[in-house]
Amino acid sequence: MSTHLTRQATALAGLALATVLAHADEAAIRKNLADRMPQLPKIDEISKTPIPGIYELRMGVDVIYTDENGSHLIEGALFDTKTQTDLTKARIDKLTAIEFSSLPLKDALVFKQGTGLRKVAVFADPNCGYCKRIERDLLALKDVTIYTYLLPILGPDSTTKTRDIWCAKDGAKTWRAWMIDGVTPAKSPATCDTAAIERNLELGRRYKVNGTPAVVFEDGTRAPGAIPADRLEQRMKEASAKKS
Repeated sequence: MSTHLTRQATALAGLALATVLAHADEAAIRKNLADRMPQLPKIDEISKTPIPGIYELRMGVDVIYTDENGSHLIEGALFDTKTQTDLTKARIDKLTAIEFSSLPLKDALVFKQGTGLRKVAVFADPNCGYCKRIERDLLALKDVTIYTYLLPILGPDSTTKTRDIWCAKDGAKTWRAWMIDGVTPAKSPATCDTAAIERNLELGRRYKVNGTPAVVFEDGTRAPGAIPADRLEQRMKEASAKKS
């Protein structure tokens, strides 16, 4: 057998062994954690990390870490000091990225400004101070369509105001009147269909929108909190560039 073929065979054997060992580690992790911690959520995926012997456990869009035997669990951020990258955050950002085209646009308040060619989505609570701040910045954007998903997560009054705004004759106008001018929305009729609000809450849970405002750009990336107007515009340009 030639040296070249020998090297190829050795490489293939090494790859096969590594695959077997990886599968063995995964089996051990699943078995030990199931036996020792039955209350742990279902593990959807087990993958290696850059740290030898440490594995990532993905449960939905949550991430924790363990050793090759599932003997220890590690919660927190995995940080690459060389690249100055929070690997855990990067992973969760990828897991929680939202396919813009999959958003249920019928469940949003829609604001078309200028040509409306660019698009952005916002999850907002009517009693959120930072949501009111970003609303003014959104109003200043040009040639954009804004989809606002009402997400009442700050208490009973938020639920009431969300219902009153969604059920108004012109929900978009009522929303901005409240968020920008402080005009309290009129009480909604008891017969109003609020199923869209429940769907928005489920959408927020699915994508781990744990706070408001949360902005979703056309490329699926997200920005939590009321980012400054110039940064908002920059992120929209970056998202449009990726799309094109």
